[in-house]
Order: sequence, then C-alpha cells, then structure tokens
Amino acid sequence: MSCEKEFVKKELAGVKNIIIVASGKGGVGKSTVAATLAASLSLQGFSTGLLDADIYGPSIPMLFDIQHCQPAVIEEAGNTKIEPIIRLGIKLMSIGLFIDPAKAAIWRGPLAASGMKQMIDQTEWENLDYLIIDTPPGTGDIHISLLQEYKIGGVIVVTTPQMLSTSDVQKAISLYTDNNVGVPVLGVIENMSWFTPKNHPGDKYYLFGKGGGDALAKRFNVELLAQLPLDETICEECDYGKLKAVMESPSVKENFARIINYINKRLPV
Repeated sequence: MSCEKEFVKKELAGVKNIIIVASGKGGVGKSTVAATLAASLSLQGFSTGLLDADIYGPSIPMLFDIQHCQPAVIEEAGNTKIEPIIRLGIKLMSIGLFIDPAKAAIWRGPLAASGMKQMIDQTEWENLDYLIIDTPPGTGDIHISLLQEYKIGGVIVVTTPQMLSTSDVQKAISLYTDNNVGVPVLGVIENMSWFTPKNHPGDKYYLFGKGGGDALAKRFNVELLAQLPLDETICEECDYGKLKAVMESPSVKENFARIINYINKRLPV
C-alpha cells in the first residue's frame, strides 16, 4: 500500500492554458520576461492574464505602473471575487496591489501559498487563452502549491548566461521534470545575453559570459526559446512602468513573436 498522497489538480474555469515563468535565481529578469510575454500575447489578440505570485517581491505593479491601483473586491452570496486591473489588454493581479510597497510581507510559507491561491481562485479571470504566472525565485512553497493544486500547461525557465545562474536554474528545471510533477518545460529563455549601449546599438558586450542558456537547454533536451540582450533603453523604460514602449523594440517583437509561435504549437488555444 502506498502512503503517498495523490493530488487532484484542478482547472480554472474559463482559462485554457496556464504557463509558469520560473527561475532558480533572483535578478535574472524573470518578471520582465513574464510581463513582456503577456503583453506580446495580448497584442497578438490572445485573451491574457498575468498573476504575480512573487509574494515577497512583487514586480508587476511597477512594470505596468499600477502601484497605486486598488482592485475592487466584491462579496456575492458569501463568495469573494476580485476584479483584476487591466492594462495593455491584460488582466493583472498581484499581492503588491494590496500591501504598502515600502513594507515587507512578513508571511511564513503556508500563509504565502494561501495568499497566492486566493488570488488565483478569487480573481475574475473569465475567458482567457493564457494565464501567465510569474513565480518567485527558487523552488519553495509557492511552486509546490501551484504544482500540486492546478493543472499547468507548461513552464518557461529564465536564466542568464553565467554559471552562477545556470547552476541554480537547473534545480528549477529538475523540479518541473520530476516524475511526480510532470509539467512540460516549454523551453529556456536566456536573458541579459549581451549588453548593447544606447549610443552603440550594433555593439555587443558579453558581460555575463556566453552559452549558459544553450548548454542548459541541451542538458535537459528542451528548446532554447530566445537570447535576449541587456538593453539600456529597455531597462529605463521598465523602471518607469513604460512597458508599452518596450513592446515597440524590434528585438522584443522578433524574439517574442518566435516564442509565442512555439508556445501555440505546444499549447494550442
């Protein structure tokens, strides 16, 4: 007799596909990638939601310049529903919309996981082709709760080229490829592959080394979806919540069009 608990994963009503964006390490630009992916999907006509599941370091409010927005909370027949904030056609939800951005969320793991589940279950996502979930760094309670309780279509893993990053990110890939988890890894995105100065757009400086993302993808036999440059202009625009301007970058358009084309082949809507 097996003592292992069998988890029944639920689907979200009206949500066709859930995609997790993950990394094993902080500071790799995971939230920027998740936000840009959601914006790219929306601009291509897909109904898209974006959940910021990074309870301790929510970045989505700043990226979309919605730090001072307050979602409406509606009580109907004993049920609580939360109306997401909509920007660029994306339905957005983040714990950062409910707490003071200058204060820490002093929550233990189980409380953080519970808060994440409340945001998923109580938000009025309605009809979505894709729900993108931006997860915190590492492989902790948030990730385990997501994998145990929800039917996940796939995960995209973000890394930077240097070994310090890829050594941590491989642990995240190992989590998702574990036999007891069984979530498809859609591919690896190598971020900050090179630095391009604003005044010299044709130059490339490999500040963090070369080839880490490609080696990681080959090791786990998954797709290298893109190599994204560290662009000075894009960094400034993200800091000021100008994601719409980021979407005008030819490099962003080209890379994310290719990523979306690959996703649509794996997870058709």
